[in-house]
Amino acid sequence: MRQSLDTVGAFIGPLIAIMLMWLLADNIKAVFWFAVVPAFLSLLLITFGVSDTRRSASRGIIGVPPEVREIPQLGPRFWAIIAVATLFTLARFSEAFLILRAQSEGLALALVPAVLVVMNVSYALAAYPAGVLSDNGNRTSLLRIGIILLVAADLVLALAPGLIGVIVGVTLWGLHLGFSQGLFAALVADTSPPRLRGTAFGIYNFISGITLLAASIFAGKLWEIFGAQATFFGGAAFAAFALSGLLLLHAPISRVR
Repeated sequence: MRQSLDTVGAFIGPLIAIMLMWLLADNIKAVFWFAVVPAFLSLLLITFGVSDTRRSASRGIIGVPPEVREIPQLGPRFWAIIAVATLFTLARFSEAFLILRAQSEGLALALVPAVLVVMNVSYALAAYPAGVLSDNGNRTSLLRIGIILLVAADLVLALAPGLIGVIVGVTLWGLHLGFSQGLFAALVADTSPPRLRGTAFGIYNFISGITLLAASIFAGKLWEIFGAQATFFGGAAFAAFALSGLLLLHAPISRVR
């Protein structure tokens, strides 16, 4: 539900951006000034409308930053998920490359946000049912579907010509996000002790952020030297490696309590 609602905003925003680009004659800076408004409203909402949940005393207090001796308590299953997530993140470089791919096929500047609209519509439609299925089934099996969708998206974006091919590839990219991002978060929660769950998410997001930066730099170099096809073929290869790693996790991952 959280993933779907987050993504609803992510496709309404680009729709508004398209309208503003048309009204403001492609003045990108002015469009960003309009984006300040919802950002400021978010700040007001989290400041005055959201309160922290009281922490259970039985969960104990963790130092900030956590002591090094606490980290091994996260366990091998957590680190296995982190390893798969790292390989997977190497495959899913910045969505800016989707926009570049669309522009290379002649998409007009004012319509560039439409790439994000298409991606986030498919993302939002997939995220909630994927979450429901994960609550009632094997999360690693659903994650495999997400990785296969990423491989398919990369291959379509590498091989399919024209804007129709880009639309199909971007749609598949959004579907893979729906079947992966929320699931990775759920798997991190499942494999980490409750008292270290915040630490676990911090480690996961830190490693994912660094890896995404590295993946985007590498993808940019591939694009610059060999062209768009090489970038998306490289993404498909890393996704295949991530799938191989996930297949090594034979048993469904049980929740740590």
